[in-house]
Amino acid sequence: MFPHELLILRHGQTTWNAVDRMQGRLNSPLTELGRAQAARQGEILAGLDLTGWATYASPQGRAFHTAGIALAGLSDHIRTDDRLCEIDVGAWNGVLRSEVKATRPELFEGDAAFDWYDQAPGGEGYAGLEARCRSFLDTLHCNAVLVTHGITSRVLRCVATGNPVKDLALLPGGQGNIYHFRAGQISELT
Repeated sequence: MFPHELLILRHGQTTWNAVDRMQGRLNSPLTELGRAQAARQGEILAGLDLTGWATYASPQGRAFHTAGIALAGLSDHIRTDDRLCEIDVGAWNGVLRSEVKATRPELFEGDAAFDWYDQAPGGEGYAGLEARCRSFLDTLHCNAVLVTHGITSRVLRCVATGNPVKDLALLPGGQGNIYHFRAGQISELT
């Protein structure tokens, strides 16, 4: 179990999120709603004492833009780290989810609703993402604010709590969220 506190933020809604296009390692800009979600994250963070906390963001535009809005006036330096990037979905980067679902519906049903991330042709898979997240947390030696992506956020939370990554579909998600990890427990800040 990870010994430090974490605040894990997911970026705000993007133009591709709005049309259900898979971004993975690609990028699209924040929507007006996405910028408002980031501003709301900033309001929540402003009510916390972040003295001595490190701040990190995925270098992908949507996460870094969210970090800039949410951490404005709260952090002098936002470090980027490639290990916080979203899972690479290979051939499905930039593809509408409905197009993948039309050819592989079994990957979107019931308990398998997140399996497609692990089975994307040429993708990174959960094992690769877990290794990245574990590597990042292993080198982090202080409390930190992390601005990242949906699946990466879930895997970070699994690794931090010591839960198996196969359980990530059981975790809450959504854009503009803040999850607080402390002493082995996760809570959502609203």
